[in-house]
Amino acid sequence: MATYRQVGRLLGISARLSRPLVGSGYQSAGFHWPSHNTGVSDRWPQNPHWVVPGRTMFVQTQDTPNPNSLKFLPGRAVLESGTMNFDSPRDAHCSPLVRQLFRIDGVKGVLLGPDFITISKSDANMEWKVIKPDVFATIMDFFTSGLPVVNEDSQPSVDTAPSDDDDEVVAMIKELLDTRIRPTVQEDGGDVLYRGFEDGIVKLKLQGSCTSCPSSIVTLKSGIQNMLQFYVPEVESVEQVKDEEEEVAQA
Repeated sequence: MATYRQVGRLLGISARLSRPLVGSGYQSAGFHWPSHNTGVSDRWPQNPHWVVPGRTMFVQTQDTPNPNSLKFLPGRAVLESGTMNFDSPRDAHCSPLVRQLFRIDGVKGVLLGPDFITISKSDANMEWKVIKPDVFATIMDFFTSGLPVVNEDSQPSVDTAPSDDDDEVVAMIKELLDTRIRPTVQEDGGDVLYRGFEDGIVKLKLQGSCTSCPSSIVTLKSGIQNMLQFYVPEVESVEQVKDEEEEVAQA
């Protein structure tokens, strides 16, 4: 049986799992300030050094393999578990935070994770230094407002949850996705959703930084497919599936 280190090499994750929080690929907001109101604002504060005791936070950013997506780390829980993806403002009815983020010029998509927020920009030519200040301000103001990130009746995706209808092969695929693959992909600001298994083909949907990422095919074939085939011989290949809206947007 393969060791965890061998599996890590299949996905090329050994180095990433050991990298420190502060270092290559990470940047901080460059200041340390709290919100000075109880509402949610997408405007830059007049005095970024103004501090109220007990209401400070520090947001960091992490580069992702996709140059059009950036991972923001607020230093506190975002979701209790899982991820929630938002491709447009009309999808954000269940999240006050995401609605505020979509008001920022240049924001195309938002992915919420357990402890991160991935922002995807609409224009590859727009520099992150133009978008980041508004994102920093919105995240900080929101978390100090005390509002819930998502409404109580909204739940993250549970597509990899076990089902009574799953056979042994599907159950193994879901377990590998949930315990080995998704945590690694989420570390890079993305996520992978299970969409079915038929005739030896595992169908997956990519989200967050994985969407339209130049290395997404490499991730699917050299990473995810290799691991699934290593443990589940019945898997012949892995294919990406897209929603109709996603295909239209990328056309």
